Formats: sequence, structure tokens, C-alpha cells
Amino acid sequence: MGSTSFSKRAQALLRVRNQLLRECLAELLAVFVLILITLSGSAQMVTSSGTKGNILTAYLAGALAVMVAIYTAGGVSGAHLNPAFSLCMCLLGQLPLWKFPIFVAVQTLGSFIAAGAVYALYYDAIQFYSNGTLAASGPLETASIFATYPAEYLSLSNGFLDQVMGTALLIVGILAITDARNKRVPEGLEPVAVALLVFSIEVSMGSNCGCPMNPARDFGPRLFTYVAGWGAEVFSRDNAWWWVPVVAPLLGAAVGTALYQLLVAFHHPAEDGGGAQGAKWDSSGGGGSGSTAIPLGAGPWDK
Repeated sequence: MGSTSFSKRAQALLRVRNQLLRECLAELLAVFVLILITLSGSAQMVTSSGTKGNILTAYLAGALAVMVAIYTAGGVSGAHLNPAFSLCMCLLGQLPLWKFPIFVAVQTLGSFIAAGAVYALYYDAIQFYSNGTLAASGPLETASIFATYPAEYLSLSNGFLDQVMGTALLIVGILAITDARNKRVPEGLEPVAVALLVFSIEVSMGSNCGCPMNPARDFGPRLFTYVAGWGAEVFSRDNAWWWVPVVAPLLGAAVGTALYQLLVAFHHPAEDGGGAQGAKWDSSGGGGSGSTAIPLGAGPWDK
């Protein structure tokens, strides 16, 4: 009885009533969960030299992390997790444009903090594996635990195309999964379907540069490695590759949104106000007012 009373008093004291702040806190936690699991899968693979994890387990960790993250904040912020998806929501009128930079900042901060948590969690393993040297290149490099780097054969132009195509496919898939007037998955299972979508992209398009598809997922941890001791090489390496996974996914999001709208959503029979986009939800994540759209941050799992 006493513990229940204490819990209620604590809730009354700590509860945040500002809608935007609630969304930011939920988004921060969801992104933290996403990056913590994703980078931990990578750290386990790298520091064990493949004996306790491989590329497939790392991809699986990343995909399942998406599922857990969406369940974490889907009903509050929409669990965008990704500036590219937030841009998609803006293009569809589901997220006010003024919220976009706020969501991006929160997503990047969550990624940065999660990278620090992974470094602390795997500190001894990283030091043992790298002989105490935090290298961004070479046979004992560990920077790739945190951020993505291209394969040695990959040019910047090909890498840019890779990220545009991969992110466009991600957005098309999410829009389809959450389109109520298409073959939408059962309510509550959207995160599972999105996780499978992410996994399918990773195992089919991951060899070029690791499938970042998320500017915050790449830039936040990369910035952490810069300040934590890996140095400026994390930005200069591979012909200054760092900007590609920041810029290309945003273009890919615009392409994917346009493709789904132009080839599918615009052609649904005129019902419920003419439906440009199929999925509907209670847009408590800051979306539009009862219009149609998708999940992940003012999105489709926000019911």
C-alpha cells in the first residue's frame, strides 16, 4: 500500500505534461535502445574476431533493435528513430516542419549517448582487442563498431547511390506496411514487420557500406568516437565518407515517399476523404489532424 502511494506521489511530481517534451523524452529513449542494441551487436562481432558473433548476428541485432525501439516509443513520439523517416513524415504532412530539427537533434543525442554506453560496456574488450590503441583504420581498427565505413572498393558516388536506394526501399516498405488501404499487417505487429524489412535490406544490401540508412545512427556515434579518442580520422577516412550516410538517406527518404505516393497511395479509390496515404493513426507524435500516413514518429504505431 505504501509503495503504491509512493509511486503515485512520484508520478505526480515527475510527470511531464508538455506534449513536445514528452515526445522528445520518448524519442530519446527509443533511439538509445536502438543504438545500444545495434552497436553492441557490432562490438561483440568485432572484439571477438567473429568467434562470438558475425555479420549475420550483427544485422539481426540491428533489426530486432528497431522492433524494440518502436514498441518503446511508438505510442508517444511515433518512434521515428531516424531523421530520414522524420523527413518522410514532414513530406506527408504528418509532422510539422518546425518539429523536424528538434526530432533530429534528439535522435542524434540519443545515438551519441548510446555510443558512450556501448563504449563503457565493451571498454575492456575494445582495449584488449586493439592492444590499447583506438584506431580508425588498420587491422585492429575499432571505429567501425560505432559508425559505418565503406568497403575498400566503394566510391563516394556508388556509396551515395547505395544509401539513396536502401533508404528509399526502407521508406516504401514502411509506408506499405502501415497503409490501411493496402495489405496492412495486424495492428500491433507493425514493429515486427518493420524489423523484418530492415533485416531483409541489411542482408541484401549491406556489403557496400553496412546499410546505415539513418543519419543520426551514423553521425551521433561517429561524433562520439571523435571526442572519445579515435581522432579526426573518423571524419577524414575514405575520402571524407562521413557526409554520405548523413545526406544520402534524406534524399532516399524523399525518393521513397514520392514513389509510394505516386505509384500506390494516390490511386486508392476515393474514400475517407480521398486518401493520399493509407495508414491512419492518432497522431499524438505531432502529426497532422487525422490525416493518413505512416509510423515511426508521429506515425503508424501511434494508436
